[in-house]
Amino acid sequence: MELKSLLVDSKTAWVEFPGMEGFEVELANLSRKELVNLRKKCTTNKFDRKTRAFNEELDEGKFLSEFTKAVVKGWKGLKLKYLEDILLVDLSGQDPEKEMDYSYENAKVLVENSSEFDNWLNEVVFDLENFRSGSEGENPKPAKAISG
Repeated sequence: MELKSLLVDSKTAWVEFPGMEGFEVELANLSRKELVNLRKKCTTNKFDRKTRAFNEELDEGKFLSEFTKAVVKGWKGLKLKYLEDILLVDLSGQDPEKEMDYSYENAKVLVENSSEFDNWLNEVVFDLENFRSGSEGENPKPAKAISG
């Protein structure tokens, strides 16, 4: 038997965001190989005339976009009132119980502007335990809260 034959490219799981009852995010784990490829895709080589060498530069904006696209696959239960806990938002005139729909753009804005969500995302995505449940899509153990 070859270890290679047992590897799984990707697996998704629904994980509840701590402290926000009913807010669950569908996440895909990111293998080391996928992370390296993602990083390469967002890195450019620039020639430094002083050192006469090429330096790698990571385009952080592009990396954030690609990372979000690769790992955040959906969400449910994100009430507008929850946004006040993780972002600076103006909800005047809005129903705080209304749910924010998932879209790639909404996910990208959340990751870019909420360090709490971004930190949680990084902790959960790289913790294999969150993806070890029996079948894909089952709700694994809740992630630990991050103090920020």
